[in-house]
Amino acid sequence: MYTYTVREMETISTRVPKEIIEAMQEIEEIEQSDRATVVRKLLVKAIEEWEKNRAIQLYRDGKITLWRAARMANLSLREMMKLAAEKGIEFRYTEKDLEEDIETALKG
Repeated sequence: MYTYTVREMETISTRVPKEIIEAMQEIEEIEQSDRATVVRKLLVKAIEEWEKNRAIQLYRDGKITLWRAARMANLSLREMMKLAAEKGIEFRYTEKDLEEDIETALKG
């Protein structure tokens, strides 16, 4: 999960379709929040989702272990196992995976 402080923030701007503005206005009303806060919250959620998808894709492709995918996605191993199962990804765990996981656990 991302955390941020005021002094670390930068300004970004982008053009968005009217439908997105309308959806954001609805969120602002429901959340009783200003647009900047809504945009930050949505960006954080989108980045978290992107990280999960990226990690699960790398695991699916056999490029990283499930443990490493979990760490990359900021999830527990159990949560990553559940996500992989939901995506229909077969669980595989080799001796090499075990060695990498032990090495990673000892470092971190």
